[in-house]
Amino acid sequence: MALIPLEEAQKHIFEQISCLSAAEVAVDEALGLVTAQDIASPEPIPAWDNTAMDGFAVRSSDTIGASEQTPVVLEVVGTLPAGAQPETPVQQGQAIRIMTGAPIPPGADSVVQVELTRSFAGTTSLGATSSNSDSPNPAAAPSEAEQVEIFQQVQPGTHIRRAGEDLTAGQLAVPAQTCLTPAHLGVLSSIGVTKISAYPKPRVAVFSTGDELISDGSPLEIGQIRDSNRIAIISLAQEAQCEPINGGVIPDDETAIGEAFLKHAQTCDAIITTGGVSMGDYDYVKVVLDRIGQMRWMQIAIRPAKPLAFGTVSGTPVFGLPGNPVSCMVSFELFARPALRKMAGHTQIQRLRRRGIAAEALPRRSDGKTHFARVSWNYSDGQFWLRSAGGQGSHQLSGMAAANGLAVLADSDGIAQGEEVEFIQLGG
Repeated sequence: MALIPLEEAQKHIFEQISCLSAAEVAVDEALGLVTAQDIASPEPIPAWDNTAMDGFAVRSSDTIGASEQTPVVLEVVGTLPAGAQPETPVQQGQAIRIMTGAPIPPGADSVVQVELTRSFAGTTSLGATSSNSDSPNPAAAPSEAEQVEIFQQVQPGTHIRRAGEDLTAGQLAVPAQTCLTPAHLGVLSSIGVTKISAYPKPRVAVFSTGDELISDGSPLEIGQIRDSNRIAIISLAQEAQCEPINGGVIPDDETAIGEAFLKHAQTCDAIITTGGVSMGDYDYVKVVLDRIGQMRWMQIAIRPAKPLAFGTVSGTPVFGLPGNPVSCMVSFELFARPALRKMAGHTQIQRLRRRGIAAEALPRRSDGKTHFARVSWNYSDGQFWLRSAGGQGSHQLSGMAAANGLAVLADSDGIAQGEEVEFIQLGG
């Protein structure tokens, strides 16, 4: 079977993948989902002018010439905590004690922060101590004799958050095709949105097949291997903001394997299994999928992860990844993960590619394939520096575990120390 270029295999897969239907989702359950529609703010944020500081709401004209040496003295005519409605206007020569977030009272055009004031005549101002050590109730009306010294001249608008300063009514708050972060959810909550239209997380069934697989931690007998691929792929699917369904280990039985594929095809958005996709393999999975599915068995011009199967069972996409542990994970990164992200509504489906410098030689031999070397990179002096993450065999999972990138090595004799190299950034 002729080798297929990586880009051709990806194109074949991605063209057959459709975005899932959008659904209504509660905002507090939408982290990591992609919005299906533009979301506009129904109201201005903030809804009204309010103070950014604890202090005193004043008329800026009353503070002209104020300094520590020549403070301006104003009469305190009220206290305005956050959440209260302003009822008392600020007249010339007056001030109102105000707490962060409280609405600006009528007549005031500035706020003097509490650190630049001193209240007196038997009352203690916010953060400042008067001659009387008793602390007044913040909600209580001040005594008629209460006054405040202002130690700095302020300009109109000082420490005032204007209505609509963040968002105006009707302004786009979150565009469609946005992957929602905690900050986005905060914005949506701030404008009173409790439900949105978003693309759901793809439900991905992951199961292993084979009588040789051991998953209970018991001692291995000759010929047995531990089932590491299933756990790795489930974790990668979860990291990719999918909902993995653990299908367990299916024995080497055509009926059981067929039932597993048909069952998950009805309840999941995609199915992933590993092994039995190489040339010459006689595997029950291949027999079953050729009978119940529409599959393409490919040999791709890459290393690791050369063999790959992709197709559908009852319309549900099926990814047959190679059985070697590193090949399995690299294949997921190159084919399954981008396809699943497309299902979830993402527009950027591929991992980020960067360019760095080889801190050591990254050797390979010419074989007509693109190699994906497991590397560890760090950023310093304005550059990404790459080193081998360990063993590069497709069975050496420890090297994959130590890697945070895949160096893309074109068909050649490798990359010399100090040469530039492209790499795929893993993780996150």
